[in-house]
Amino acid sequence: MTNRYGNPPRYGIAEVLAPGVRRVLAPNPSPMTLHGTNSYIIGAGQVAVIDPGPDNADHLNALLAALAPGERISHILVTHAHLDHSPLARPLADATGAPVLAFGDARAGRSALMEKLSAQGGLEGGEGVDTGFSPDIHLCDGEEINGSGWCLHALHTPGHFGNHLSFQLDDMIFCGDHVMGWASSLVSPPDGDMGAYMASLRRLADTGVKHLHSGHGDPIADAQSRISDLIAHRQAREEAILRALRDGPTDATTLARRIYTDTPPTMMRAAARNVLAHLIDLTERKQVKAQTPLAPSTQFSLL
Repeated sequence: MTNRYGNPPRYGIAEVLAPGVRRVLAPNPSPMTLHGTNSYIIGAGQVAVIDPGPDNADHLNALLAALAPGERISHILVTHAHLDHSPLARPLADATGAPVLAFGDARAGRSALMEKLSAQGGLEGGEGVDTGFSPDIHLCDGEEINGSGWCLHALHTPGHFGNHLSFQLDDMIFCGDHVMGWASSLVSPPDGDMGAYMASLRRLADTGVKHLHSGHGDPIADAQSRISDLIAHRQAREEAILRALRDGPTDATTLARRIYTDTPPTMMRAAARNVLAHLIDLTERKQVKAQTPLAPSTQFSLL
């Protein structure tokens, strides 16, 4: 299997992406993860690991083997509590003594609306959540994490997930699943929030970042162009939803089948979750209304 750029994935091998930045690819390929989760090693000597990845013994051994003689892991940073990013954090902490740092547990960072929708039930779906995840240290938006010769700035970037953090290092940002070069991100309520997702995209753009390293796929060299493309893509999806609703009330799944015409059947469920996220956001912005309490089967109509 090769990626869109023609390079075969290399599991368990530390690849140098930039001075002080190494990547180790986890062996968990899927339609949602491309070739697997990117774990990043930052610095030299005393290093940080960003997104240890899934609970996989081979990947744990690969991360430890990627350390140079005399190196040790001083910080374990988690962008968000999905099962392909956070579960290995605790085994890696046990093996190294390093603390786990994140915004919070799997429910942290949700808006009041998403917390309400979660409490009422019926909206479950999307990617697997690491419900047992709990960091040793809770990071605040804007907080600095310092190591030997490196400094990471934590940016709270909710949208794909409520507790999602990105980490800025000089002119590059490790953006988890918020921005990917090979696909758009899943936004699945109540863990995902389309209004927050769009706001976080604009926040990333406002940093002036030049390079992005995402949770899956290759580095993104032209960060500003990619962020602009994703904003335009989401706006186009929103406009398509509003046009389709002119024909009368319907639900997210039906809308997804009408709008995502080039999406393979295996990804249609994810497409429906994205549409639902748009519909909830449009409801909050008083452009559409829900005929019944919010759920995947809810019928929506134009206001």
